[in-house]
Amino acid sequence: MELSSSRLSRLGTKEPPAYNGPVKVSDLGEFGLIARLAAALGDNAPPELILGIGDDAAVWRFTGGCLLATTDTMVEGVHFLPAAAPWADIGWKALAVNISDVAAMGGTPLFALVTLALPTDTPVAAIDQLYAGLRECAREYAVAIAGGDVVQAPQVAVTVALLGRAGEREGRPLLLRRDAARPGDAIAVTGTLGDAAAALRRLREGAPPDGPLARAHLRPRPPLGVGQRAAALGIVCAIDVSDGLLQDIGHICERSGLGADICAPNVPLSPALREAYPDDALALACSGGEDYQLVLAGPAERIQQLRAQSDTPVTIIGEMRESESRAPRLLDEAGGAIHLPALGWDQLRRP
Repeated sequence: MELSSSRLSRLGTKEPPAYNGPVKVSDLGEFGLIARLAAALGDNAPPELILGIGDDAAVWRFTGGCLLATTDTMVEGVHFLPAAAPWADIGWKALAVNISDVAAMGGTPLFALVTLALPTDTPVAAIDQLYAGLRECAREYAVAIAGGDVVQAPQVAVTVALLGRAGEREGRPLLLRRDAARPGDAIAVTGTLGDAAAALRRLREGAPPDGPLARAHLRPRPPLGVGQRAAALGIVCAIDVSDGLLQDIGHICERSGLGADICAPNVPLSPALREAYPDDALALACSGGEDYQLVLAGPAERIQQLRAQSDTPVTIIGEMRESESRAPRLLDEAGGAIHLPALGWDQLRRP
């Protein structure tokens, strides 16, 4: 969903690979395409750019501190179905998924720009409701909606660009990064996982947009304060769970040059998820995506400090390790590997 630096598995500056015959974006997949685009742009970034393509947000140093920037798009029929999602919830989520990126950097969101792509026959009441949801989310997270753009399009799309700031200590930015994990770091997640993917399944089956599962999908609440506390405690590695737990941990593995062992029995599942899909709960939690919780990697004692200071549950689920494969392993209680059909969501890859 994110169009800037927010959903990459690799950062490359080498020349894009050559192909024989016509190549479609579905052949590359979302992350392969973005790596190719990054390579096409080259590596001549100015020194003020601390982090560019390859993390949850770009980071730019300026005289007053460090600016965070991220963007995300939601498209009708791809990311939401108006028949199953109230317009106010679409507005809430359009902003919340960007706030999640800032949370994953340990920062504070400041203001957003909103671009609406609309068919000319879109009901004005629908846009009123969409903006009511945007306004609710903005108030809850103290974000200002500062402007944007409106364009004509064949289907509704909402793009939010969000700017924020990083905290600082002694002139150094307090940042959570994907490339900062170390061997032996504990891996922890906030909240519970899998509810959003379960809700999407239920909505597609015709269930009404209510109940705890539906709320997780329609109105995600990124744990912004947890990210800020983690950065203040000296934890330096995080990512938000947007594509799926294992795929997103895989981004940390790739960027940090490490592997990860995830203990399946420790993955936090809600009672509602266990009740709704007892046989698929683990798979939904590990590869469903759109939870917009945080994965953190850091020294176990600092993770424990974070747990003690946080109102949001923080659960240790594994450990970073040396590995040439640079990939996570999902392990059962006895240490045996659990293989799932997919690690997470790729918007462009062929099924």
